[in-house]
Amino acid sequence: MSARVPAQTNDSEAARQAALDAYAIVDSGPEQAFDDIVRLAVTLCGVCAASISLIDRDRVWFKAQIGVDQSQVSRDLSLCSHAIDQPHRTLVIDDLDIDPLPAAKRRRLGGRPPRFYAGVPLLSPDGYPLGTLSVADVEPRHLAPAQIESLELLARQTQHLLELRRLMLEQGQLLSAREAAARTAEQARAELQRRHEELMQSASRDPLTGLLNRAAMEEMLAETRRRDPSERMPYTLLLLDIDHFKLVNDLHGHLAGDNALRAVADAVTASIRKSDIAVRFGGEEILVYLPGTALDGAAEVAYRIRERVARAPLPFAITVSIGIAAGDPMRDRPEQTFDRADQALYRAKADGRDRVVVDDTQQFDGIGLG
Repeated sequence: MSARVPAQTNDSEAARQAALDAYAIVDSGPEQAFDDIVRLAVTLCGVCAASISLIDRDRVWFKAQIGVDQSQVSRDLSLCSHAIDQPHRTLVIDDLDIDPLPAAKRRRLGGRPPRFYAGVPLLSPDGYPLGTLSVADVEPRHLAPAQIESLELLARQTQHLLELRRLMLEQGQLLSAREAAARTAEQARAELQRRHEELMQSASRDPLTGLLNRAAMEEMLAETRRRDPSERMPYTLLLLDIDHFKLVNDLHGHLAGDNALRAVADAVTASIRKSDIAVRFGGEEILVYLPGTALDGAAEVAYRIRERVARAPLPFAITVSIGIAAGDPMRDRPEQTFDRADQALYRAKADGRDRVVVDDTQQFDGIGLG
């Protein structure tokens, strides 16, 4: 047996421990590949015990073992700790009673102390000893050169397994990092989209009433013009105006006027379908687009709006006048339909306000459509 060299320096021991920690293997669960290696070692060397030992800070922990009673032993009295003193040589002790080591008293094989030990250091790619592949027996043994060579071959395979495990760990960490980066990027994209939608919403909505603004209406008109007329459906426009709105502001103040506008907008929103579109067209004017709706259906919507406005929870009464016009995409330009609705609104105001009028000059009072 060769002479043993002193223990490693603090700096080299710290580097060795760091190399072991990089594998994240200490205290891990059993793995069949490592178990198979110790089983082969027992068979090839004709002994009763074998282990893959990893030398941690103050202990020797067995990743795989056969015939060894403990799952770990104290490092300062471990045979494997002695084996790594010469990391490039296999430590073989045929009879520990002749060449006794205090460590021989620590490991137990079926309740008995070992008499034979052979350990091959397991090295990291940069040469740091991580532990050993060792065999032991309760009787003295002498390994043939072929058996020692086989044990060293198994140790190299163990090193390959350790490296494969470390690479898989690194790949898993890289994959996790990429997935985390992808999640972060997706969250950033979603946040950017949300902010974009908020900006688009704020750009297309009237901040006081929540209805679409005139710019949004112009965009919709432009989109309509780009379509083939045959793809468009008939529609009806409602144009409504708050009666005597200036008087509301003069008597009750502009804040009360804002509340009146919101109340009318709420009445409109509550009276139309999701497919209908309401736009704050001017100061106190609201335009409602009703796709696929005939004049009689639009009149019913107008009366619902008028009735809800009359019941608005305000400290003062307000009324609205509404003009209605039907549009045929195959015949009318949107501007023409709007002009007819505007003329109908003008007649509603000229006839006394608080009423609904369609562009065919038929007038409706607040009770029915006759």
